[in-house]
Amino acid sequence: MKIQSILGGLLMAATFLSGGAHASQKKLPGVRGIDHVGFTVPDITQAVNFFQEVLGCQKAMSFGPIADPQGNLMQDLLDVHPRAEIKEIVLMRCGDGSNIELFQYSAPDQKSERPRNSDHAGYHIAFYVNDLKAAVDKARAQGVKTLLGPFEVKEGPAAGQAITYIFTPWGMQLELISYPKGMAYEKNSKVKLWAPRR
Repeated sequence: MKIQSILGGLLMAATFLSGGAHASQKKLPGVRGIDHVGFTVPDITQAVNFFQEVLGCQKAMSFGPIADPQGNLMQDLLDVHPRAEIKEIVLMRCGDGSNIELFQYSAPDQKSERPRNSDHAGYHIAFYVNDLKAAVDKARAQGVKTLLGPFEVKEGPAAGQAITYIFTPWGMQLELISYPKGMAYEKNSKVKLWAPRR
């Protein structure tokens, strides 16, 4: 399998759904939704085990390694150091939502400090659960680090949701969220957010 065809799968755009027949010509054509969210992890086996054992995700496929020891493909295609190497890529199916793509890289200029939510390029990924208290209790029983919660939002457009942040063993921040009766914004908004509960 050629490296270009393998890496071609990494370039899927994760953008918001376009607005129908009258969408502006500035928008990318044919966008359907988010295919996957990708994360770089320090230990691919540890990461796969966490997403399987704690969140119930299923491993669908893996491939790699991918590198270009002499050329600039990694820099030109992925904006990483030319000598960076992807040790392995694993794609996982997580319930009825978007897929997750896990990378294990090595690179001469690799950084290990993760951004916080308040930092530029900060991020988190949220998993919808049917019963937030039960999910948080189970996570805590498994020794998963959690923050305050379940925290219920009682006012404003997000009223009806409850959340708790949890952490992977390598410090990646995740959110558990639930709103079984919907959120307040749904009464007046023409646009309804996609949700696994529907």
